[in-house]
Amino acid sequence: MASIEKKFIGLLGGSFDPAHKGHLGISNIAIKKLKLKKVYWVVTKKNPFKKKTFYSLEERVKYAKKISRAHKKIQTIYLENFVKSSRTIDIINYFIKKKNIKNIYFLIGSDNLIKFHKWKSWKKIVKLVKLIVFSRRGYDRKGMKSIVVKNFKNKIIFIKNKYITISSTQLKDQPRFNN
Repeated sequence: MASIEKKFIGLLGGSFDPAHKGHLGISNIAIKKLKLKKVYWVVTKKNPFKKKTFYSLEERVKYAKKISRAHKKIQTIYLENFVKSSRTIDIINYFIKKKNIKNIYFLIGSDNLIKFHKWKSWKKIVKLVKLIVFSRRGYDRKGMKSIVVKNFKNKIIFIKNKYITISSTQLKDQPRFNN
């Protein structure tokens, strides 16, 4: 009997305000190191931890698609019209229930580990997916001391990557989408 190879996908969620080469970098690292079939950039209308976005949703989706266009295994999507939520747990449940995808890697930077315990249904998220954490300068040590790491270290894969020196915050201070 032939074995059926499991196909894993990656989810990289966020406001992508704007998308940049750092997003491409971690997506490509994940595809290569984890042998992912695809990485979905799931653009959200608004980050629940931030007051507002800089660029409109339409601009952010359009630009994310533009910079990822040459990468066949990266697909930019906006799901809130279908899911009726921007919460990570609801997006993951959409992929599991509606798309019948059970092998999900959820990609985040080490900066997100610090507040991960404040995310809606954070424990359930970690139980449903494999959490993939990428290094971010200045956050790795704090992230390693986080509540999520203390509770679920065996469900987390830490990726040693070169520090990504670009951020959406830095880009907002530059001329429009100049990254």
